[in-house]
Amino acid sequence: MFVAPLLLLLSLPFPPSSGAQLPNQNQAKHVPVATNGQPFPWHHMRLPKTVSPLHYDLSVHPNLTTLDFTGIVRIQLNVLEDTRTIVLHAKKMQISNVLLLAPEGVRPLQVLEYPPFHQLALRSDSVLTRGRRYEVQLQFAANLSDSFHGFYKGSYRTSSGEDRVLASTQFEATFARGAFPCFDEPAFKANFTIRIIREPRHIAISNMPKVKTVELPGGLLEDHFDTSVQMSTYLVAYIVSDFSSVSRTTQHGVKISVYAVAEKIDQTAFALDAAVKLLDFYDDYFDIPYPLPKQDLAAIPDFQSGAMENWGLTTYRETGLLFDPDRSSASDKLGITKVIAHELAHQWFGNLVTMEWWNDLWLNEGFAKFMEFISLDITYPELQVDDFFLGKCFEAMEVDSLSSSHPVSTHVENPTQIQEMFDDVSYDKGACILNMLRDFLTPDAFEIGIIRYLKRYSYQNTVNSHLWESLTDKWFSGDELDVRAIMDTWTLQEGFPLVTVEVKGREVRLSQERYLKTDDPSLTEGFLWQIPLTYMTSASSTIHRFLLKTKTDVLYLPEEVDWVKFNVDMSGYYMVHYTGQGWNSIIKVLQHNHTALSSNDRASLIHNVFQLVSIGKVRLDTALELSLYLSRETEIMAVTQGFGELVPLYKLMEKRDMAALENQMKGYIVDLFHGLMDRQEWTDSGSVSERMLRSYLLLFGCVRNYAPCVKKATQLFSQWKDSDGKMSLPVDVTMAVFMVGVRTPEGWDFLFEKYRSSLQMSVRSRMKSAMAYSPLKDKLQWMMEQSLQGEVMKTQDLPDVIVTVSKNPYGYQLGWEFLKANWHTMIKKFDLGSSTISYLVTGVTNQYSTREKLDEVRSFFGSLTEETGSEMRCIRQTYETIEDNIRWMDTNVPLLQAWLDKRGHRVLHEDL
Repeated sequence: MFVAPLLLLLSLPFPPSSGAQLPNQNQAKHVPVATNGQPFPWHHMRLPKTVSPLHYDLSVHPNLTTLDFTGIVRIQLNVLEDTRTIVLHAKKMQISNVLLLAPEGVRPLQVLEYPPFHQLALRSDSVLTRGRRYEVQLQFAANLSDSFHGFYKGSYRTSSGEDRVLASTQFEATFARGAFPCFDEPAFKANFTIRIIREPRHIAISNMPKVKTVELPGGLLEDHFDTSVQMSTYLVAYIVSDFSSVSRTTQHGVKISVYAVAEKIDQTAFALDAAVKLLDFYDDYFDIPYPLPKQDLAAIPDFQSGAMENWGLTTYRETGLLFDPDRSSASDKLGITKVIAHELAHQWFGNLVTMEWWNDLWLNEGFAKFMEFISLDITYPELQVDDFFLGKCFEAMEVDSLSSSHPVSTHVENPTQIQEMFDDVSYDKGACILNMLRDFLTPDAFEIGIIRYLKRYSYQNTVNSHLWESLTDKWFSGDELDVRAIMDTWTLQEGFPLVTVEVKGREVRLSQERYLKTDDPSLTEGFLWQIPLTYMTSASSTIHRFLLKTKTDVLYLPEEVDWVKFNVDMSGYYMVHYTGQGWNSIIKVLQHNHTALSSNDRASLIHNVFQLVSIGKVRLDTALELSLYLSRETEIMAVTQGFGELVPLYKLMEKRDMAALENQMKGYIVDLFHGLMDRQEWTDSGSVSERMLRSYLLLFGCVRNYAPCVKKATQLFSQWKDSDGKMSLPVDVTMAVFMVGVRTPEGWDFLFEKYRSSLQMSVRSRMKSAMAYSPLKDKLQWMMEQSLQGEVMKTQDLPDVIVTVSKNPYGYQLGWEFLKANWHTMIKKFDLGSSTISYLVTGVTNQYSTREKLDEVRSFFGSLTEETGSEMRCIRQTYETIEDNIRWMDTNVPLLQAWLDKRGHRVLHEDL
């Protein structure tokens, strides 16, 4: 999911998907006992493979007044082994009238429930015979969920103040079982025929088109939907609402509709155009026609993740779909287009071909993230999407450089572990290693391979090796290239390599090791990658390639050179360290002729050199000397990476009593970029990248109290306020203007009133971020409380509010106290293991840099039980990150002080 670079100063990207709460066990520690006291006949969390579902006939009746639902499901089964027991999933629902519909007649089945594993066992008096087909029928009832998953309640308020209720589904990863009894694992694919009972004032939509509507007694209507293609339970979807829609048909004859709240339907035109364009693109690119007659996109007012790829009915946050050409920014347009591209790519990667189990989630998510960039590069070249791909790899490396990281393909059993897979490693690292492989094999060979993979495994489930085999097929016999051998080193072990380069004349000595932020060297041993190296030199812009398979190796250049740059454009998922005079020669190039290297190369050098400081390979003053060239930098990726490495340094100091050094550091960054800031116009002109850079720079200038920025923003806010918000502000500068406006109680209150009445989701999002970055502590506290209640501000926004407050120098203690006080409420609402909870935990704590704070964090998380989250990976990541921050400060503060003193930077600009 995409977040505008301008928010990097304050926040982190919002998360990909939703979560589940369960004890950490893959099999019962003792004989499981059903709720009625009888032994439960199955001991494992994964379902047995004795029967397999072929078809579900599902009828659901949600009551939007009483907020519950009833239903009946008939499941046609294929018996694979003789058995008397059918084990399937159901969670927190009342089950009744369970019948076996066999060729010999109808008979009741005994039902046993085992809630710890969300399992039901249906017991038959007689044996169900292998090779025969049977049907079971179950009636069920449950409350609509008040979280963001399963079959859950949503609501919104009209501009006249009326509250409206809807019901929507979110089944990935393990929540279909909370909506109807089913075999809730991705390999149990089946066809679904769905019927929804509703009141006439509502509409119902589902994965497939509606075939007919039948009138029922009591004034109710029943919508019958066409039978779906074979698919996994997590992709089933249905919504009952009073939404409006707009529609168009693609060149390939697929009907595309966008659904939204009636008052916001005028913000759907852009999404409709994008969906039509992108579905046509994928149809051609994958050479496989989209298999359904329609594709709906629905903007859901209450939605935890960014979006969900349900087949034929993709669902989105309103901010991920709704676009107002007059009020939405360049980054909104890029973000919305990327999220639509992501979900539509899933219709092939994930829906048509699905991973066999959640350990290979990356086959879905890494590919969809990667295809965002491939598709938009061709369909929307004006969005300059390539300028932002590197950022994904840097984000992935942030997590992947900790010893608590995990392999891209990693063993998971229970729902909490499954939820934890929806992270930067599965999404961003997955995309980055695919990009590396594409660059290595060539784009044409890669495309041929993935089309072969999709055609070969359509409507089936796959594992990693199926992909590598499909990509290897193109190589003629006798060719040495083994794609699987290369890629297993990237998917089956965690972390990534650091390649050290030493140039001696024409000789280039190479060595590899694991890059790891730890003071325990034993954790880096035993790792070896097959690394597709690329390099260029001062003598030639030709890209040279070399596969490094061993711990060390030697290359020979045709002639001696002034400099060599490895990992050209950072197409490879590895870092590079230049020993000897290597870094000095690169610093010289950047200082005298930085455009000799591409923007991506410059961004990767900034990233690598500062990351190498963290592990003691490079001195901080070397990295700072390299950063000096940034005063001449104009490209977005290199500028934002400069900020990305320098801003965290003073953020660490904000949490200590080091005001003088902190202000010196802020002064240095402002001095570095003030020339570029001064050149920014307060308008909406230029390319997407130029506009996003403008937003970023002016926001930074205002937050850092750079006088020209603050003066202009103050003036614009006053004019906007005097016009009662009717004056049209340039979209790109609104964030900076709001940030300055919320410094006074009157300004904050005015912005809040505008927030309440605005129907523009992107504008509301910017207002919310600005309000959460105000210096007014009482307002920050009130905002978090309101978001938790969900009346005035939506609960889906609570994680963003808490994290932004925690990035705020005036609010970080409030954010931490609020997280602790409301922990149990939040894990219930957002679910253990979910990326939302991970985002909260790391977002609140990742700038702490003192042992006292580390002790406090350990004390709180250490007091939790397994059921309340003590085993979550994000908690281990948090400890590691704070320890790394402490180590960094202890080692580098004296060096930083000396370097800044030497440069004689005066403190020119006060803080907020």
